[in-house]
This record gives sequence, C-alpha cells and structure tokens, in this order.
Amino acid sequence: MKILKNLTLPIIGILAWEALAIYLNNPVILPKVESVISILLNPGVGILGTGNLIENTIVSIKRVLIGFFIAGAFAIPLGLLMGYYSLINDLFDTTVELLRPIPPLAWVPLALAWFGIGESSMHFIILIGAFFPILINTISGVKSVPVIMIEAAKTLGGSTKDILKSVVVPASSPDILTGLRVGAGIAWMCVVAAEMLPGSDAGLGYLIMYAYSLSKMNIVVASMIIIGIIGIILDKGLRYIEKKYFCWKKMMK
Repeated sequence: MKILKNLTLPIIGILAWEALAIYLNNPVILPKVESVISILLNPGVGILGTGNLIENTIVSIKRVLIGFFIAGAFAIPLGLLMGYYSLINDLFDTTVELLRPIPPLAWVPLALAWFGIGESSMHFIILIGAFFPILINTISGVKSVPVIMIEAAKTLGGSTKDILKSVVVPASSPDILTGLRVGAGIAWMCVVAAEMLPGSDAGLGYLIMYAYSLSKMNIVVASMIIIGIIGIILDKGLRYIEKKYFCWKKMMK
C-alpha cells in the first residue's frame, strides 16, 4: 500500500506529461515519454559522440564523491571544535556566517582563476556547496549534547579527548548525518551546474547542455531523470543509516 501511495503522483505526472507532449506535438519543447524511456532503457548506447549515459553518470558521481568527502573531512572536525570550544566558535563564526550565504556558483570565477579549467575547479565548487550544511549541522549537533552527559564524563575522570570521542561525537552523530544528507544533495546539484561550464567534456551536466544545444530534449529529460534517481538513492541510503543506527535520537526527544 505504501509503495502504491509513493508511485501515485509519479504515475499521474507521467500520464500528464505524455498527454501534454501529444497535444504540443513538438519534441523540441517537450519530448514524448517513449522517446525518453528508450534512452533510459539503453544506457550503454553512445549519445551524440559524448559517451553513453553510464559513462557520463560515473564521471559525475566521481566528481561528487571527491568534493563531498573533502568537504566532510574539513567540515566535521571544524564543526566539532566550534561546537565544543566557545573560543574557536567565536574565532570562526563571523567568517562562516559571512561566507555561508554566498551561492556555490558565485565562486565559479574564483575557482576558474585559482584552479583553471578542469577537474579541480569542479571539485572546489562541490566542496563549497557541501561544506556549510555539514559544518552547521555538526555545530548544532555538538551544542545539543546534554550538558549533564559531559559533566558526568568529567566527573568520572574523562579527558577532553575522551569526552569528544565517547560522548560528543556519538551524541551529535544524528545531526552530523543530517548535514551529510543535505550536503550530498547540494553537492549533486553543484556538480551538474559545474559541468555546464566551459572546459567540461563529460558528465550529466555537460550532456544536458550539449543535448540542449542540438535540441535533443529527450536526452536532456533522460539525464534529468538519472540525476533525480541518484538523488533519491543517496537520500534513501543515508536515511536507512539514520533509521538503523540512530533511532535512539527520536526516543530521547
């Protein structure tokens, strides 16, 4: 029953899409469902001389993973320190709040100037997009740790290292995971946008723009659907981890 409920809206959307495509009868404006499905069912077939869907998807996933893991490697330790030590929080807070509202794409000119056209600039844009959600949620998670737990650990003779490792990190893990979920979604959006920039020659973002320039809207829509599917898989995977390992968080609330 739950699966049926989840599929109801997508099915209605597909039917409406097909009806509108038939009415418009213009594949440049809106391709028919079957033309998009034929591409999705043949992901190994070359497209417009840019490789196939599988190859372009793998390129985008690699870029996301590199930028995302670098962002996490910096954001989580900094968030733990900012959340636990008020001095470090005071030192970094103004800078973080100054940079956080700046959209990742606003960094594109600087990324191109610093790293040139290529993979490094794309990784930087992804890093910027994922960094702040992970950082802010980590800080929030640390600050939400009950003071009584920290005081109890101190009473038992725990050092700062022990408290961070055995109390703060486990207690703030659900919030960190939430930050990772949000960061992963933004990272995926950033890589698609970054691949639309000059210098990219592969990836789903590049494929979308190249197909658009040739008025191949069925390829554009197929690529968009792949992006959505991967986004769902990422979110469901992190939700599963949260539900399986951090169910105690809801019980505490």
